[in-house]
Amino acid sequence: MTTTAARERTAVFFGGVVPASADEERLAEEVGMALAGAGFALWHGGYNGLMEAAARGAASKGGTVTAVTLADKHHEWGEFNPHVTDEVHLPDVGSRLNHYLDTADLVVAMGGGVGTLHELTAALYYAGNIRPVPVWITGPTALRLLAFLRREKWLFETPTRPLGFLGQVASAAAFAARLHDLIDETDGKEADA
Repeated sequence: MTTTAARERTAVFFGGVVPASADEERLAEEVGMALAGAGFALWHGGYNGLMEAAARGAASKGGTVTAVTLADKHHEWGEFNPHVTDEVHLPDVGSRLNHYLDTADLVVAMGGGVGTLHELTAALYYAGNIRPVPVWITGPTALRLLAFLRREKWLFETPTRPLGFLGQVASAAAFAARLHDLIDETDGKEADA
């Protein structure tokens, strides 16, 4: 009997370089720990702030951390955080977003600047129109943004554009529980296939 190794799951983390608070930074680290503990590889921009906190958490659990950045900006933006174990340098923003989203098993978004906002809205569009990859919003800053997007009808559900891929996760404990459920769900689907 031949067995094949399961493909490593990939979680893409979008978070800014300036955490809104120490609590959000701690939450990002706990998210990274939960992801690595559940066997996910962490992909992120590679730099500091919430990205570094998530990477620190993943590394503390032995997880792999891949920095995905723009080839012509890496020198300008500086060194990656010390937890990065692999690097991907891409030619443009579109290639970078496609690289993230085409292979993601989960997208996690927290607060940040306009770059994080761009990544999050690209993920929402992608999951709603291309492939329904789960997109989880966590942390008070990102949850307020999500509430604003819904309230102002920038984000709404229709019969042809369901939002079942979208999740709101308010705490590290809720994130870990939801992650456990996601793994059980996807493992069950793979076993049925």
